[in-house]
Amino acid sequence: MATPVIMPRQGQSVESCIISKWNIKVGDQVKVGDMLFTYETDKATFDEESKLEGTVLAIFFEEGDDVPCLLNVCVIGNPGESFEEFNPNAGSEAAPAEEAAPAKEDAPAAAVVTASAPVANVQAGAPVSPRARAYAERTGVNTAFVAGTGPYGRIIESDVKNFVASGANTTYAASAQATSDMTGTGFNGRISTADLDAPAAAPANSAAPVAPAPEYEDVKIPNIRKVISKSMHASLSTMAQLTLNASFDATNILNFRKQLKEVRETMGLANITINDIILYAVSRVVLNHKDCNANFIEDGTVMRYFKNAHLGIAVDTPRGLMVPTLMDANTKSLNEISIEAKKLATSAQEGTINPDLLKGGTITITNLGTLGIESFTPVINPPQTCIIGVNTLQTRIKNVNGEMKMYQAMTLSLTFDHRALDGAPAARFLQELCKNLENFNMMLIK
Repeated sequence: MATPVIMPRQGQSVESCIISKWNIKVGDQVKVGDMLFTYETDKATFDEESKLEGTVLAIFFEEGDDVPCLLNVCVIGNPGESFEEFNPNAGSEAAPAEEAAPAKEDAPAAAVVTASAPVANVQAGAPVSPRARAYAERTGVNTAFVAGTGPYGRIIESDVKNFVASGANTTYAASAQATSDMTGTGFNGRISTADLDAPAAAPANSAAPVAPAPEYEDVKIPNIRKVISKSMHASLSTMAQLTLNASFDATNILNFRKQLKEVRETMGLANITINDIILYAVSRVVLNHKDCNANFIEDGTVMRYFKNAHLGIAVDTPRGLMVPTLMDANTKSLNEISIEAKKLATSAQEGTINPDLLKGGTITITNLGTLGIESFTPVINPPQTCIIGVNTLQTRIKNVNGEMKMYQAMTLSLTFDHRALDGAPAARFLQELCKNLENFNMMLIK
């Protein structure tokens, strides 16, 4: 029997998802495990696999549509089965003819019945799908005058197309000769008689200069890039951010990691990295500096202090920057931190991470040292008050008992919100962190 496919809910905080790509079309045969569609939350991208076998009977949304979670997006069943009872647009939009899969190839053709779409009320400020907005911009349509027939009054692309085709986007005098490929210059983008008098296109057989190939490519910005852009802009425009840089002698942690590598297999340890060691140190030291392990609530009236350290770990992914959270890091061993940090990074890079794991951090660590960066100004992940940037190792010289010796130094860059704490407390946190990393073996004894 016909069975609907719903928009999954990825985490309790996600209310809707954007369909970024359909891998099927109406009439396709699908098997269990076939990829149906790709969808985005505001943090990650996921692929939805079919849990059914059958024929795609209907698809209710287009690529680019923002669909509420748990709403039906398509129907799979046997050819000829009814699916209208699963249509989330039922009662507000007649199902397009191309959405119905044919019953059988040898079945006699059914008579085509054309029904007028029900009249929908125009709602001021109605939501507009991305495809509808793009088409409206191309045709000069003001969507404020378009009736939305999608779910919850949403204006979809077919609404704008019908609006243009019905002549509503033309003046009365031009409606008889206006075509959908014209762009209006009249009031509210309407096609007027002046637009009809525009010079006609050159005949097909007339010689015309060949346009040079474009020197650029316009690529639509994915949803996650928009979220990152908005978050970073809000961070810099609403905070008083200041960055402090301090270096430490990394000889101790380098020797410690070398020892770990030698006994890793015999002791059953994870591949503990320098970054894991820094995560461990931050999780312990930050508890001594409560202003650095806090959230500055947006209205500026409350500081929220946390009893445990929830470390945000900045991860570079094919879709953009993600910051999964390693919860209660101060209660975990170095080996546990190493295992969990790698698991979080892998799921973020693969786009399978639960969105609930992308929030709740109290301080963030971002590492550009592996790319050879010597110093940078990391941007705070609001509402946190601090972020630590990890830089590359550098060979330096220092005086040891009157003798000049070379050593490996590492710089940490601490950006803090000056609204939440002053420079001296931030400097003391960075100072203690560097001192503990220089004596990491002793820190493990605590």
